[in-house]
Amino acid sequence: MRLTDVTLPVTAEMLDKAGNNERKVFSGHAGTHFDVMNREFPLEYTERKGYVFDVQDREEIGLSDIDPDVVEKDMFIGFRTGFIEEAGYGTPEYFHQHPQLSEELIRFLVERRVSIIGIDFAGARRSKQHVPCDQYCADHGVFIVENLCNLGEVVGKEVTVYTFPLNLKGSSGLPCRVVVKEN
Repeated sequence: MRLTDVTLPVTAEMLDKAGNNERKVFSGHAGTHFDVMNREFPLEYTERKGYVFDVQDREEIGLSDIDPDVVEKDMFIGFRTGFIEEAGYGTPEYFHQHPQLSEELIRFLVERRVSIIGIDFAGARRSKQHVPCDQYCADHGVFIVENLCNLGEVVGKEVTVYTFPLNLKGSSGLPCRVVVKEN
């Protein structure tokens, strides 16, 4: 059994750097986390069958970039772009010029009723579309875990994903630990 921690390690230096570029870092949005969007993370989501797609070198990731037959209800579906390693967490580029998921792909994942979407960048959509996208997903029982790392180690494998958010009340973001077990 091989375990891979895909949680971004957070250092004081990283928090300082990120805080200078994105004030929300200090309200539960530091490192690997998901935006709560006035919902509660169901405990049954802590363990999910998962799959990570390799979608490097794409500015917008679309439905044609994945195998839709892999995606099933209640899964963790991850997207490895390599952007977190390339741009570096906390930089202005990281927060504002990251890849994004197409609206068509997001609708598809919601319609398939996945539980968690995992990404190695700052948000499923950029800028003013970030919050509405997170809210749309949360309204349909889907949480987006942002700022994952090491996804290259588990791309294309059948895995089990364990996601454990902190039990913070009143925070707009929940830091979490995400560990992947190869099946």
